[in-house]
Amino acid sequence: MAKIGIFFGTDTGRTRLIAKQIAKKLGDLADAPVNIGRTTLADFLAYDSLIVGSPTLGDGMLPGESCGLSQPSWEEFVPQLAEVDLSGKTIAIFGLGDQKKYANEFVDAIGLLHDAFADSGARIVGRWPTEGYEFAASKAVDGDEFLGLALDQHHQPVLTEQRIDTWLEQIKPELLP
Repeated sequence: MAKIGIFFGTDTGRTRLIAKQIAKKLGDLADAPVNIGRTTLADFLAYDSLIVGSPTLGDGMLPGESCGLSQPSWEEFVPQLAEVDLSGKTIAIFGLGDQKKYANEFVDAIGLLHDAFADSGARIVGRWPTEGYEFAASKAVDGDEFLGLALDQHHQPVLTEQRIDTWLEQIKPELLP
């Protein structure tokens, strides 16, 4: 059975820790998480099923060099997807944000990644309810759902593990052939 690829972008390391937690919970079903700034497009495309994660930085941006990161991240990787056909790929997205300090762009990175992958033909799975969060706006919302798993390690860290467990049970059948 093909393994699930896990790719993440990070600023402070929180997204990396969540990616590692997800990988541990998936066990043999997934390969070790990889920082998107340290991989190639070919390595990314080697997977048919992927879980991708990102924090939202500043005013709703993907992590990258223009945000002050010392290495490339999603900001530099996403443009490569414009020339790629992701048909046949299934992708689940998780994102980290701060719903109080950045209430107007909470987990926007989920929406930005969703659009990039969907525009390239990928099937996106893993929507998550907005109930239980307090924020003003987000590019990651469609109706009453986030386009992926939204996590707030600043204000709701005690909810993270249960949210991950529930989300993984939801997406596993979609990601496994």
